[in-house]
Order: sequence, then C-alpha cells, then structure tokens
Amino acid sequence: MYLNKAMIIGNLTRDPEIRAIPSGVKVASFSVATNRVWKDKNGIKQENVDYHNIVVFGRQAEIVGQYMKKGSSILVEGRMQTRSWDDASGVKKYRTEIVADRIQFGPRREGASSYTPPAEEDNKKAIDTIEYPEEEINPEDIPF
Repeated sequence: MYLNKAMIIGNLTRDPEIRAIPSGVKVASFSVATNRVWKDKNGIKQENVDYHNIVVFGRQAEIVGQYMKKGSSILVEGRMQTRSWDDASGVKKYRTEIVADRIQFGPRREGASSYTPPAEEDNKKAIDTIEYPEEEINPEDIPF
C-alpha cells in the first residue's frame, strides 16, 4: 500500500497568483510558511521556518484568490508532487509542491475586517432568544 498525503497549517507568504489552464480551469499558486520552535540540548530556544509551494485547482482556486492574501492563515491537505522542466538555457529545473485536495481558512488576525453575508445578518435578527428568570432557584424545588 502507498500513501502520498501532506497536511500543513501556516500563513501565506504572498498573495495567491490566479491563472487559467487552456481548458478554462482556474489554478491558484501560493506559498505557505510553517514555523517550528524547540529547545536545543542546552535549553536555548531555536526556531525554523519551512516554505511550501501550493497549487489549487477549480472552485477552490477561485475562493483562495478571492479571500486569501499575504499573511492569511490556512490549512492545506493534498499530495506531494515534483515536476521538472528545462529552462531557457536548457538546464533542468525541479519544483516540489503540494497539490491541494482540500483547503480550510484559518482564524482571522485581529483587526481584519469580517464579512457577514446579508442572509446571515437577517437570520441572526430572526432567532428567538430564551429569557431566563432572574429569581434564584431553590435546589429543593428540583424534582430529581
């Protein structure tokens, strides 16, 4: 049995770049930084940052392009893929990337504007609330 699965949570290092392949399908490419913090054998705090190239296709690519920007937090699930090509001078180049199957937005940073669709605003107003009595409840009155 074989498994090629990648899952990362990090922040976008640049705004997503949106393109379309000849068939018309949208493609978003961006990179995500993940941080790792640990203490070495001497107890000194160490930090390391890894950068991951991400490619997303279809409707998810459109959504990423519309809502995500540099610094946004994102969870990416997908598979690792390495592709190769010859550059203009004939040198073979390689690029390893995560081809995303699923993306999920992370929490927004403080101060970021939040968008609530108009339908949700109307639903919030229409929800009935429960009004609790202000009087104290005597535990002896509870039947169980």
